[in-house]
Amino acid sequence: MSDLLLEVGTEEIPARLIPGARRDLERTFRDALKAADIHEGARVAVEATPRRLALIAENLPERQADRTLTFSGPTRQVAFDADGNPTRAALGFARKAGVPVEALEFGADGKLRADRTISGRPTDELLAESLPAVVLGVRFPRSMYWTGRNGPKFIRPIRWLVALLDGEAIRFEVGGVTSGNLTWGHRRLSSGPLAVSGPEDYRMVLRDNAVLLSAEERGRKIETESKALLPPGHRIRANARLLETLVNETELPTAVLGTFDPDYLSLPEEVLETVMLVHQKYFVVENDAGKMTNSFVAVANTRSDESGEIRRGHERVLRARFNDARFFWQFDQRTSLAERVAELRDVTFQASIGSYWDKTQSNLKAAADLSESLGLDDGTARAAMRAVELAKCDLTTEMVGEFPELQGKIGGLYAAAQSESGDVADAIYDHYLPVGASGPIPRSAAGRVASMADKLSTLGGMFGLGLIPTGSKDPLALRRAAFAVIRIVIEGGLPLDLDRLVEVSGARSHADQLRGFLLDRLRHWLQDSGGFSQDVVQAVLAASDRVPVDALARAKALANVRATPDFEALAVSFKRIRNILEHAGGAGRAHGEEPDTALLDPGAETGLHEAVEWVAGKVAAANANRDYTTSLREIAELRPALDRYFDDVLVMADDEAVRRNRLAFLARLLDKLSTIADFAVIAPESAGKRR
Repeated sequence: MSDLLLEVGTEEIPARLIPGARRDLERTFRDALKAADIHEGARVAVEATPRRLALIAENLPERQADRTLTFSGPTRQVAFDADGNPTRAALGFARKAGVPVEALEFGADGKLRADRTISGRPTDELLAESLPAVVLGVRFPRSMYWTGRNGPKFIRPIRWLVALLDGEAIRFEVGGVTSGNLTWGHRRLSSGPLAVSGPEDYRMVLRDNAVLLSAEERGRKIETESKALLPPGHRIRANARLLETLVNETELPTAVLGTFDPDYLSLPEEVLETVMLVHQKYFVVENDAGKMTNSFVAVANTRSDESGEIRRGHERVLRARFNDARFFWQFDQRTSLAERVAELRDVTFQASIGSYWDKTQSNLKAAADLSESLGLDDGTARAAMRAVELAKCDLTTEMVGEFPELQGKIGGLYAAAQSESGDVADAIYDHYLPVGASGPIPRSAAGRVASMADKLSTLGGMFGLGLIPTGSKDPLALRRAAFAVIRIVIEGGLPLDLDRLVEVSGARSHADQLRGFLLDRLRHWLQDSGGFSQDVVQAVLAASDRVPVDALARAKALANVRATPDFEALAVSFKRIRNILEHAGGAGRAHGEEPDTALLDPGAETGLHEAVEWVAGKVAAANANRDYTTSLREIAELRPALDRYFDDVLVMADDEAVRRNRLAFLARLLDKLSTIADFAVIAPESAGKRR
């Protein structure tokens, strides 16, 4: 078996693009192996630094396996004439199959048949052909030409290529660069091209020339050195995204401990942390209580900072940034948020919707409607309305102009500093939440109303204009806004229904489309965040998709009960009922008709009717208390009666009146017992695989 080393050397790749590039390089390489039929048993790993993508593949076969191709040709009558001589058809088939005409045989189907063995090609030949496409198949949001408009595209110019199979160079060319066995080390701490002979030698040569190939090792080095620099009782504040960024920006990371004047700690931590994390890529240092200290950890792409020059440079830059932040904090305090409301008229939200002042008026109406729907007490409702009124005012501040990442948060901090109530300040601070699929939702009822009002008015405004997400287009991140609304409703336990949310949004003629849009987000939450199987989600939403928190409660109950034998069998019976009704012209044909009990046969049919009426009453009582687990267990008790019914009763009876009555009875049974879920869509074979 053979080992391959492939390295693509480039100018510095942006850190945010490296994880995707690693995945793509592995994908394109595996696709190439599969296309060449040399993929079985291959082990592939991809590493990267800012200046290189490196792929190491082990356990590759030395060549393709031989293949036998079977060719089928014309029949005997067509292939040979009456004297047994081959016709043009037979001669042509022999040429196609690559065998002498004398070697042709007939198969069991009476047609000519020929087998030809094709020898497998050497792996190095196959790789030489496929590797250029493997390299250029790595996708980036934007790529560049560096050899001219007709040349290849890549995120940065390719400067060198290494391709070695068992130490022997595989020759190919990309953008005028020919592959070989020469790599390069650290840009500043190494010089000259470096010859390598294989994966292990490659790692060692890079290490000797100030490059740690493993991203995992670079991350451990940053964390270990940072910990060693700090005094007892201190730690860096964990930030996985920053760590990944620094790992992907460096080839030889070195932690550097710096300090700043403790007077800056009088500024809010959110401001200081934003400066350090977002603008300078420094780790915050905190004490054991989680409070920020006047130290930070920077990461340099070098061996060490023995002279302290790097540390002093970082401290100087950070001091200047903190001075700016302090100036903005003090300057912005001269004008209160309340005094800035009118300034929102000069800040455009969206050309057709208007300014942020217009947006705020829409948010206020939505907040009032939500507060009424939720029955908030007067104090909470007033806090929500005040928060909505002031929430966008920080867009006019110098702080947000310099540090846009602080939108919302700085408004909440300014509100607290300007003697607004804690509820108002917290609601402003949280009104952009939740961010992403797993971040926290707003902490308070006022904050949740403020957040939903903002997002619903945006959704309603954009849908009202017909600006609806399609494919890759998503104006103003409407999918994220809709999912955030669903998250707040479900995770906040708010008894709001989708129709009311759409009404609050003001989507006008596009209300139905917005409802479907929100319903898709609800379905996504139940499956991905809730962890429910697709058929459970489909079943509960088919019964009722109006109230998200109720759908969640029903999904939980169904997931808990569905794996029991009686319930699984019951689901099969409900599916059977649905099929019978559909074959008879649809459930709607019998819907609403009251079955005539006088036409019910004594025995199994009457027994099922009595059992259904008894269970339906108990189910209605349990549903009133949202005790859906009890309801489902009661429904499962119908299994014996349903089994007897289908054993003893012919639904599609010859007598039209009896047949119609039985269809009406089954339709009523579905209506009465499908209020929690449409059991007919439950897949018994998937029970136990997922909730």
